[in-house]
Amino acid sequence: MGGMSIWHWIIVIAVVLLLFGRGKISELMGDMAQGIKAFKKGMSEDETAKTEPPKTEPPKTIDHQPTSTTTSSTTAPDLQGRAAAEKKFEGGTV
Repeated sequence: MGGMSIWHWIIVIAVVLLLFGRGKISELMGDMAQGIKAFKKGMSEDETAKTEPPKTEPPKTIDHQPTSTTTSSTTAPDLQGRAAAEKKFEGGTV
């Protein structure tokens, strides 16, 4: 009686089916199969990402428009107004 006989295996299978039920075991096997498929898909995506060269975008350029000489006289009042607003905010007098 050193090994497991067929009756031992039948009793073990019957106990497992009673504890987990037929539907629960099939759900577990289905979940395991989905996990394996997702793992294989992830591995194949990693391999394709390694073989494809990274896409490079052309450098972006900023067009600079020269300012005219009259802008210095128009910005001075704006700067004075901004300075006055900052003094009011900080609690100083204008």
